[in-house]
Amino acid sequence: MPTERTLDELAFYTLAGSPESSRDLVLEVVDGERLGLGTAFISERYNRKEAATLSGAAGAVSERIRIATAATNHNTRHPMVTAGIARTMQSLTGGRFVLGLGRGIAPMQDAYGIPRITTAELEDFAALMRRLFRGEVIMGHQGPAGSYPVLHLDASLDEYLPLGIVAFGPHTLALAGRCFDEVVLHTYFTDETTVRCVKAVKAAAEEAGRDPQSVKVWSCFATIGDHIPEDQRLMKTVGRLGTYLQGYGDLLVRTNGWDPAVLQRFLADEVVSSVRGLDTVATTEQLQHVATLLPEEWFAGSATGSPTQCVDAIRRQFDLGCDGVIMHGASPTELEPIVAAYRASLS
Repeated sequence: MPTERTLDELAFYTLAGSPESSRDLVLEVVDGERLGLGTAFISERYNRKEAATLSGAAGAVSERIRIATAATNHNTRHPMVTAGIARTMQSLTGGRFVLGLGRGIAPMQDAYGIPRITTAELEDFAALMRRLFRGEVIMGHQGPAGSYPVLHLDASLDEYLPLGIVAFGPHTLALAGRCFDEVVLHTYFTDETTVRCVKAVKAAAEEAGRDPQSVKVWSCFATIGDHIPEDQRLMKTVGRLGTYLQGYGDLLVRTNGWDPAVLQRFLADEVVSSVRGLDTVATTEQLQHVATLLPEEWFAGSATGSPTQCVDAIRRQFDLGCDGVIMHGASPTELEPIVAAYRASLS
Protein backbone atom coordinates (compact mmCIF):
# COMPACT_ATOMS: atom_id res chain seq x y z
CA MET A 1 0.00 0.00 0.00
CA PRO A 2 1.57 3.35 -1.01
CA THR A 3 2.49 5.76 1.77
CA GLU A 4 0.33 8.89 1.82
CA ARG A 5 2.34 12.00 1.06
CA THR A 6 3.22 14.45 3.77
CA LEU A 7 0.94 17.48 3.64
CA ASP A 8 3.70 20.08 3.77
CA GLU A 9 1.13 22.79 3.08
CA LEU A 10 -0.86 22.03 6.26
CA ALA A 11 0.13 22.58 9.87
CA PHE A 12 -1.30 22.91 13.37
CA TYR A 13 -0.52 24.68 16.63
CA THR A 14 0.26 22.48 19.61
CA LEU A 15 -1.44 23.18 22.94
CA ALA A 16 -4.05 25.47 21.43
CA GLY A 17 -5.60 27.74 24.04
CA SER A 18 -4.86 26.96 27.67
CA PRO A 19 -3.90 23.28 28.10
CA GLU A 20 -4.40 21.40 31.33
CA SER A 21 -0.91 19.95 31.00
CA SER A 22 2.12 20.76 28.88
CA ARG A 23 2.50 17.02 28.35
CA ASP A 24 -0.54 17.09 26.05
CA LEU A 25 1.94 18.24 23.41
CA VAL A 26 3.48 14.78 23.23
CA LEU A 27 0.38 13.02 21.92
CA GLU A 28 -0.52 15.98 19.71
CA VAL A 29 2.83 15.89 17.91
CA VAL A 30 2.63 12.11 17.51
CA ASP A 31 -0.92 12.43 16.14
CA GLY A 32 0.05 15.31 13.86
CA GLU A 33 2.87 13.25 12.39
CA ARG A 34 0.57 10.25 12.00
CA LEU A 35 -1.89 12.40 10.03
CA GLY A 36 0.91 13.53 7.76
CA LEU A 37 0.79 17.22 8.71
CA GLY A 38 3.87 19.13 7.66
CA THR A 39 4.63 21.36 10.64
CA ALA A 40 3.86 21.60 14.34
CA PHE A 41 3.89 25.23 15.44
CA ILE A 42 4.64 26.16 19.03
CA SER A 43 3.42 29.43 20.53
CA GLU A 44 4.81 30.78 23.77
CA ARG A 45 3.11 31.64 27.01
CA TYR A 46 5.19 31.67 30.14
CA ASN A 47 2.86 29.66 32.36
CA ARG A 48 3.03 26.19 30.73
CA LYS A 49 4.16 26.93 27.19
CA GLU A 50 7.81 28.01 27.30
CA ALA A 51 8.94 27.51 23.72
CA ALA A 52 12.39 25.97 24.14
CA THR A 53 11.18 23.25 26.49
CA LEU A 54 8.22 22.38 24.27
CA SER A 55 10.39 22.36 21.14
CA GLY A 56 12.73 19.82 22.70
CA ALA A 57 9.83 17.60 23.71
CA ALA A 58 8.34 17.79 20.21
CA GLY A 59 11.67 16.91 18.65
CA ALA A 60 12.18 13.95 20.96
CA VAL A 61 8.87 12.24 20.08
CA SER A 62 8.86 12.86 16.32
CA GLU A 63 10.76 11.64 13.28
CA ARG A 64 9.49 13.68 10.33
CA ILE A 65 7.30 16.64 11.20
CA ARG A 66 8.87 20.11 11.20
CA ILE A 67 8.86 22.03 14.49
CA ALA A 68 8.55 25.81 14.42
CA THR A 69 8.28 28.40 17.15
CA ALA A 70 5.67 31.03 16.30
CA ALA A 71 6.60 32.89 18.12
CA THR A 72 9.23 33.55 20.73
CA ASN A 73 10.76 36.95 21.41
CA HIS A 74 14.43 37.52 20.68
CA ASN A 75 14.97 39.91 23.59
CA THR A 76 13.94 37.55 26.39
CA ARG A 77 17.13 35.50 26.02
CA HIS A 78 20.77 36.34 25.26
CA PRO A 79 21.52 35.77 21.54
CA MET A 80 23.91 32.94 22.43
CA VAL A 81 21.16 31.20 24.41
CA THR A 82 18.73 31.48 21.50
CA ALA A 83 21.39 30.33 19.04
CA GLY A 84 22.16 27.41 21.35
CA ILE A 85 18.51 26.42 21.47
CA ALA A 86 18.25 26.54 17.68
CA ARG A 87 21.48 24.61 17.14
CA THR A 88 20.50 21.96 19.68
CA MET A 89 17.08 21.62 18.07
CA GLN A 90 18.63 21.22 14.61
CA SER A 91 20.91 18.49 15.95
CA LEU A 92 18.08 16.79 17.86
CA THR A 93 15.73 16.78 14.86
CA GLY A 94 18.09 16.39 11.93
CA GLY A 95 17.35 19.90 10.66
CA ARG A 96 13.56 20.01 11.18
CA PHE A 97 13.51 23.16 13.32
CA VAL A 98 12.41 26.68 12.36
CA LEU A 99 13.23 29.54 14.73
CA GLY A 100 10.17 31.80 14.57
CA LEU A 101 10.22 35.25 16.11
CA GLY A 102 7.63 37.91 16.84
CA ARG A 103 7.18 41.36 18.33
CA GLY A 104 5.18 40.21 21.33
CA ILE A 105 2.27 41.98 23.02
CA ALA A 106 3.24 45.51 24.01
CA PRO A 107 1.08 45.85 27.17
CA MET A 108 2.48 42.58 28.52
CA GLN A 109 6.04 43.64 27.73
CA ASP A 110 5.44 46.96 29.48
CA ALA A 111 4.07 45.18 32.54
CA TYR A 112 7.03 42.80 32.76
CA GLY A 113 9.64 45.46 32.05
CA ILE A 114 10.64 43.86 28.73
CA PRO A 115 11.61 46.45 26.09
CA ARG A 116 9.26 46.74 23.14
CA ILE A 117 10.68 45.13 19.99
CA THR A 118 11.47 47.18 16.89
CA THR A 119 11.76 46.18 13.25
CA ALA A 120 15.43 47.16 13.27
CA GLU A 121 16.10 44.86 16.23
CA LEU A 122 14.47 41.90 14.51
CA GLU A 123 16.44 42.48 11.32
CA ASP A 124 19.72 42.84 13.20
CA PHE A 125 19.02 39.75 15.27
CA ALA A 126 18.21 37.67 12.19
CA ALA A 127 21.53 38.69 10.67
CA LEU A 128 23.34 37.64 13.84
CA MET A 129 21.73 34.20 13.76
CA ARG A 130 22.70 33.77 10.09
CA ARG A 131 26.32 34.64 10.86
CA LEU A 132 26.51 32.39 13.93
CA PHE A 133 25.20 29.44 11.90
CA ARG A 134 27.92 30.08 9.32
CA GLY A 135 30.47 29.56 12.08
CA GLU A 136 31.55 33.20 12.30
CA VAL A 137 33.17 34.85 15.27
CA ILE A 138 31.32 38.14 15.72
CA MET A 139 33.52 40.70 17.45
CA GLY A 140 32.36 43.97 18.98
CA HIS A 141 28.85 43.95 17.61
CA GLN A 142 26.95 47.15 18.22
CA GLY A 143 23.53 47.27 16.61
CA PRO A 144 19.82 47.56 17.25
CA ALA A 145 19.72 44.03 18.75
CA GLY A 146 22.35 44.96 21.34
CA SER A 147 26.06 45.35 22.01
CA TYR A 148 28.13 42.21 22.43
CA PRO A 149 31.92 41.90 22.78
CA VAL A 150 32.00 38.39 21.29
CA LEU A 151 29.39 36.05 19.83
CA HIS A 152 30.46 32.62 18.59
CA LEU A 153 28.72 29.27 18.33
CA ASP A 154 30.98 26.75 16.58
CA ALA A 155 33.85 27.34 14.13
CA SER A 156 33.07 24.12 12.28
CA LEU A 157 29.43 25.09 11.77
CA ASP A 158 28.22 25.94 8.27
CA GLU A 159 24.46 25.52 8.23
CA TYR A 160 21.41 27.45 7.15
CA LEU A 161 18.97 28.16 9.97
CA PRO A 162 15.39 28.60 8.71
CA LEU A 163 13.90 31.72 10.29
CA GLY A 164 10.22 32.56 10.60
CA ILE A 165 8.36 35.62 11.81
CA VAL A 166 4.81 36.40 12.88
CA ALA A 167 3.72 39.48 10.95
CA PHE A 168 0.85 41.89 11.32
CA GLY A 169 1.70 45.40 10.15
CA PRO A 170 3.37 46.65 6.96
CA HIS A 171 6.86 47.06 8.44
CA THR A 172 6.99 43.48 9.72
CA LEU A 173 5.55 42.12 6.46
CA ALA A 174 8.25 43.95 4.50
CA LEU A 175 10.89 42.64 6.91
CA ALA A 176 9.62 39.10 6.39
CA GLY A 177 10.06 39.44 2.66
CA ARG A 178 13.57 40.89 3.01
CA CYS A 179 15.24 38.40 5.29
CA PHE A 180 12.99 35.66 6.69
CA ASP A 181 12.06 32.29 5.21
CA GLU A 182 8.53 31.96 6.54
CA VAL A 183 5.88 34.36 7.76
CA VAL A 184 2.78 33.56 9.82
CA LEU A 185 -0.18 35.88 9.36
CA HIS A 186 -2.68 36.56 12.11
CA THR A 187 -5.91 34.70 12.75
CA TYR A 188 -9.23 36.19 11.62
CA PHE A 189 -7.81 38.22 8.76
CA THR A 190 -10.35 39.11 6.10
CA ASP A 191 -9.80 37.91 2.54
CA GLU A 192 -8.79 41.43 1.51
CA THR A 193 -6.28 41.68 4.35
CA THR A 194 -4.81 38.28 3.53
CA VAL A 195 -4.33 39.17 -0.14
CA ARG A 196 -2.73 42.49 0.79
CA CYS A 197 -0.35 40.85 3.26
CA VAL A 198 0.74 38.14 0.85
CA LYS A 199 1.43 40.72 -1.85
CA ALA A 200 3.41 42.86 0.61
CA VAL A 201 5.65 39.95 1.60
CA LYS A 202 6.28 38.78 -1.94
CA ALA A 203 6.92 42.33 -3.21
CA ALA A 204 9.44 42.99 -0.43
CA ALA A 205 11.23 39.74 -1.25
CA GLU A 206 11.48 40.70 -4.90
CA GLU A 207 12.74 44.19 -4.05
CA ALA A 208 15.45 42.59 -1.92
CA GLY A 209 16.57 40.44 -4.85
CA ARG A 210 15.07 37.25 -3.45
CA ASP A 211 12.81 34.75 -5.13
CA PRO A 212 9.32 35.62 -3.81
CA GLN A 213 8.41 31.93 -3.86
CA SER A 214 11.24 31.22 -1.42
CA VAL A 215 9.32 33.02 1.35
CA LYS A 216 6.49 30.83 2.59
CA VAL A 217 3.39 32.70 3.76
CA TRP A 218 1.27 30.80 6.27
CA SER A 219 -2.37 31.61 6.87
CA CYS A 220 -3.11 31.12 10.56
CA PHE A 221 -6.66 29.95 10.00
CA ALA A 222 -9.07 29.10 12.80
CA THR A 223 -10.38 25.63 11.89
CA ILE A 224 -13.19 24.60 14.19
CA GLY A 225 -15.48 21.96 12.71
CA ASP A 226 -19.04 21.28 13.84
CA HIS A 227 -17.99 17.87 15.15
CA ILE A 228 -16.37 19.69 18.10
CA PRO A 229 -18.83 20.15 21.02
CA GLU A 230 -20.58 23.51 21.03
CA ASP A 231 -19.12 24.76 24.30
CA GLN A 232 -15.61 24.11 23.01
CA ARG A 233 -16.43 25.72 19.67
CA LEU A 234 -17.52 28.86 21.47
CA MET A 235 -14.27 28.92 23.42
CA LYS A 236 -12.17 28.37 20.29
CA THR A 237 -13.99 30.96 18.17
CA VAL A 238 -15.82 33.61 20.19
CA GLY A 239 -13.43 33.24 23.11
CA ARG A 240 -10.32 33.38 20.95
CA LEU A 241 -11.35 36.36 18.82
CA GLY A 242 -12.63 38.13 21.92
CA THR A 243 -9.27 37.68 23.63
CA TYR A 244 -7.46 39.12 20.62
CA LEU A 245 -9.77 42.11 20.73
CA GLN A 246 -9.13 42.55 24.45
CA GLY A 247 -5.37 42.47 23.91
CA TYR A 248 -4.82 44.45 20.70
CA GLY A 249 -8.24 45.09 19.25
CA ASP A 250 -7.34 48.48 17.79
CA LEU A 251 -4.62 46.92 15.62
CA LEU A 252 -6.77 44.03 14.42
CA VAL A 253 -9.76 46.26 13.68
CA ARG A 254 -7.61 48.79 11.84
CA THR A 255 -5.84 46.09 9.84
CA ASN A 256 -9.11 44.50 8.72
CA GLY A 257 -10.94 47.78 8.13
CA TRP A 258 -13.62 46.86 10.66
CA ASP A 259 -15.85 49.37 12.44
CA PRO A 260 -14.00 50.74 15.51
CA ALA A 261 -17.32 51.68 17.12
CA VAL A 262 -18.16 47.98 17.38
CA LEU A 263 -14.88 47.39 19.18
CA GLN A 264 -15.53 50.20 21.64
CA ARG A 265 -18.99 48.81 22.48
CA PHE A 266 -17.46 45.35 22.85
CA LEU A 267 -14.74 46.52 25.25
CA ALA A 268 -17.23 48.57 27.27
CA ASP A 269 -19.51 45.56 27.82
CA GLU A 270 -19.72 44.49 31.46
CA VAL A 271 -18.89 40.83 30.77
CA VAL A 272 -15.98 41.62 28.47
CA SER A 273 -14.47 44.13 30.88
CA SER A 274 -14.78 41.75 33.84
CA VAL A 275 -13.35 38.59 32.23
CA ARG A 276 -9.72 38.78 31.16
CA GLY A 277 -8.81 36.00 28.78
CA LEU A 278 -12.16 35.00 27.31
CA ASP A 279 -10.60 31.96 25.61
CA THR A 280 -9.50 30.43 28.89
CA VAL A 281 -11.82 31.36 31.75
CA ALA A 282 -15.16 32.50 30.31
CA THR A 283 -18.21 30.31 30.90
CA THR A 284 -20.41 29.05 28.08
CA GLU A 285 -23.12 31.52 29.08
CA GLN A 286 -20.65 34.40 29.03
CA LEU A 287 -19.39 33.39 25.60
CA GLN A 288 -22.92 33.13 24.27
CA HIS A 289 -23.44 36.70 25.41
CA VAL A 290 -20.13 37.86 23.90
CA ALA A 291 -21.13 36.30 20.57
CA THR A 292 -24.05 38.74 20.37
CA LEU A 293 -21.63 41.68 20.53
CA LEU A 294 -19.61 40.82 17.43
CA PRO A 295 -20.75 40.89 13.77
CA GLU A 296 -20.88 37.56 11.97
CA GLU A 297 -18.54 38.85 9.28
CA TRP A 298 -15.77 39.22 11.87
CA PHE A 299 -15.73 35.42 12.11
CA ALA A 300 -15.77 34.86 8.34
CA GLY A 301 -12.01 34.37 8.14
CA SER A 302 -12.19 30.84 9.53
CA ALA A 303 -13.12 27.25 8.66
CA THR A 304 -16.35 26.03 10.25
CA GLY A 305 -19.13 23.56 9.50
CA SER A 306 -18.71 20.04 8.13
CA PRO A 307 -15.28 18.63 7.24
CA THR A 308 -16.01 19.31 3.57
CA GLN A 309 -16.99 22.90 4.29
CA CYS A 310 -13.82 23.34 6.34
CA VAL A 311 -11.73 21.99 3.47
CA ASP A 312 -13.37 24.39 1.03
CA ALA A 313 -12.46 27.28 3.34
CA ILE A 314 -8.90 26.03 3.74
CA ARG A 315 -8.42 25.67 0.00
CA ARG A 316 -9.62 29.25 -0.46
CA GLN A 317 -6.63 30.44 1.55
CA PHE A 318 -4.41 29.03 -1.19
CA ASP A 319 -6.52 30.85 -3.77
CA LEU A 320 -5.80 34.07 -1.86
CA GLY A 321 -2.08 33.49 -2.31
CA CYS A 322 -1.04 31.72 0.88
CA ASP A 323 1.54 28.93 0.58
CA GLY A 324 0.42 27.06 3.67
CA VAL A 325 -2.44 26.90 6.17
CA ILE A 326 -2.06 26.44 9.91
CA MET A 327 -5.32 24.88 11.08
CA HIS A 328 -5.45 26.88 14.28
CA GLY A 329 -7.39 26.25 17.46
CA ALA A 330 -7.86 22.48 17.22
CA SER A 331 -5.76 19.47 18.12
CA PRO A 332 -4.75 16.88 15.50
CA THR A 333 -7.40 14.53 16.87
CA GLU A 334 -10.04 17.23 16.35
CA LEU A 335 -8.62 17.92 12.89
CA GLU A 336 -8.57 14.27 11.79
CA PRO A 337 -11.89 14.27 9.84
CA ILE A 338 -10.91 17.52 8.15
CA VAL A 339 -7.52 16.17 7.13
CA ALA A 340 -9.21 13.05 5.76
CA ALA A 341 -11.59 15.20 3.72
CA TYR A 342 -8.66 17.30 2.50
CA ARG A 343 -6.82 14.21 1.29
CA ALA A 344 -9.98 13.01 -0.44
CA SER A 345 -10.24 16.37 -2.23
CA LEU A 346 -6.78 15.88 -3.72
CA SER A 347 -7.69 12.66 -5.54
